[in-house]
Amino acid sequence: MTHSGHVDPIAALFVFTLATFIGIGVIRRVSRLLHTPLMSLTNAISGIAVVGSIMVAGGEGFPDHIRLLGSIALFASMTNIISGFLITDRMLRMFKTGPERKP
Repeated sequence: MTHSGHVDPIAALFVFTLATFIGIGVIRRVSRLLHTPLMSLTNAISGIAVVGSIMVAGGEGFPDHIRLLGSIALFASMTNIISGFLITDRMLRMFKTGPERKP
Protein backbone atom coordinates (compact mmCIF):
# COMPACT_ATOMS: atom_id res chain seq x y z
CA MET A 1 0.00 0.00 0.00
CA THR A 2 1.38 3.40 -0.87
CA HIS A 3 1.14 6.50 1.28
CA SER A 4 -1.90 7.73 -0.63
CA GLY A 5 -3.87 4.60 0.30
CA HIS A 6 -3.81 2.99 -3.15
CA VAL A 7 -2.47 -0.51 -3.74
CA ASP A 8 0.06 -0.97 -6.52
CA PRO A 9 -1.32 -3.97 -8.47
CA ILE A 10 2.09 -4.90 -9.95
CA ALA A 11 3.68 -5.02 -6.48
CA ALA A 12 0.75 -7.01 -5.08
CA LEU A 13 0.96 -9.49 -7.95
CA PHE A 14 4.72 -9.81 -7.42
CA VAL A 15 4.28 -10.56 -3.70
CA PHE A 16 1.51 -13.08 -4.44
CA THR A 17 3.63 -14.87 -7.07
CA LEU A 18 6.70 -14.94 -4.85
CA ALA A 19 4.68 -16.28 -1.89
CA THR A 20 3.17 -18.98 -4.13
CA PHE A 21 6.53 -20.24 -5.35
CA ILE A 22 8.06 -20.18 -1.86
CA GLY A 23 5.03 -22.01 -0.43
CA ILE A 24 5.16 -24.71 -3.10
CA GLY A 25 8.90 -25.14 -2.57
CA VAL A 26 8.53 -25.51 1.18
CA ILE A 27 5.57 -27.92 0.99
CA ARG A 28 7.28 -30.20 -1.54
CA ARG A 29 10.23 -30.78 0.76
CA VAL A 30 8.12 -31.93 3.72
CA SER A 31 8.21 -35.64 4.53
CA ARG A 32 4.91 -37.51 4.50
CA LEU A 33 5.49 -38.33 8.17
CA LEU A 34 5.15 -34.66 9.02
CA HIS A 35 1.76 -34.22 7.38
CA THR A 36 -0.20 -33.71 10.61
CA PRO A 37 2.21 -31.14 12.11
CA LEU A 38 2.25 -29.36 8.77
CA MET A 39 -1.55 -29.17 8.78
CA SER A 40 -1.39 -27.60 12.23
CA LEU A 41 1.03 -25.02 10.87
CA THR A 42 -1.20 -24.24 7.90
CA ASN A 43 -4.11 -23.79 10.32
CA ALA A 44 -2.04 -21.17 12.13
CA ILE A 45 -1.24 -19.44 8.84
CA SER A 46 -4.92 -19.53 7.89
CA GLY A 47 -5.66 -17.88 11.22
CA ILE A 48 -3.48 -14.97 10.15
CA ALA A 49 -5.36 -14.87 6.83
CA VAL A 50 -8.65 -14.76 8.75
CA VAL A 51 -7.54 -11.69 10.69
CA GLY A 52 -6.44 -9.94 7.50
CA SER A 53 -9.59 -10.84 5.61
CA ILE A 54 -11.79 -9.60 8.47
CA MET A 55 -9.94 -6.29 8.33
CA VAL A 56 -10.47 -6.04 4.56
CA ALA A 57 -14.07 -7.30 4.51
CA GLY A 58 -15.12 -4.97 7.31
CA GLY A 59 -12.96 -2.00 6.35
CA GLU A 60 -14.95 0.99 5.24
CA GLY A 61 -12.03 2.49 3.34
CA PHE A 62 -12.01 -0.28 0.75
CA PRO A 63 -14.08 -0.41 -2.45
CA ASP A 64 -16.94 -2.91 -2.62
CA HIS A 65 -15.13 -5.32 -4.97
CA ILE A 66 -12.14 -5.50 -2.59
CA ARG A 67 -14.46 -6.07 0.36
CA LEU A 68 -16.10 -8.89 -1.60
CA LEU A 69 -12.69 -10.48 -2.14
CA GLY A 70 -12.03 -10.12 1.59
CA SER A 71 -15.28 -11.95 2.33
CA ILE A 72 -14.34 -14.74 -0.07
CA ALA A 73 -10.91 -14.98 1.57
CA LEU A 74 -12.57 -15.16 4.98
CA PHE A 75 -14.83 -18.01 3.85
CA ALA A 76 -11.93 -19.91 2.27
CA SER A 77 -9.66 -19.49 5.30
CA MET A 78 -12.35 -20.59 7.74
CA THR A 79 -13.15 -23.61 5.58
CA ASN A 80 -9.45 -24.52 5.57
CA ILE A 81 -9.16 -24.17 9.34
CA ILE A 82 -12.26 -26.21 10.14
CA SER A 83 -11.45 -29.01 7.70
CA GLY A 84 -7.83 -29.05 8.85
CA PHE A 85 -8.87 -29.52 12.47
CA LEU A 86 -11.33 -32.26 11.52
CA ILE A 87 -8.75 -34.15 9.47
CA THR A 88 -6.06 -33.77 12.14
CA ASP A 89 -8.46 -35.01 14.83
CA ARG A 90 -9.39 -38.01 12.70
CA MET A 91 -5.74 -38.86 12.07
CA LEU A 92 -4.88 -38.58 15.76
CA ARG A 93 -7.83 -40.84 16.72
CA MET A 94 -6.26 -43.56 14.56
CA PHE A 95 -3.41 -43.81 17.07
CA LYS A 96 -5.63 -44.13 20.14
CA THR A 97 -6.37 -47.55 21.58
CA GLY A 98 -8.96 -48.77 24.02
CA PRO A 99 -12.42 -47.50 24.95
CA GLU A 100 -11.66 -43.79 24.35
CA ARG A 101 -11.37 -44.41 20.60
CA LYS A 102 -14.50 -43.30 18.71
CA PRO A 103 -15.40 -44.61 15.25
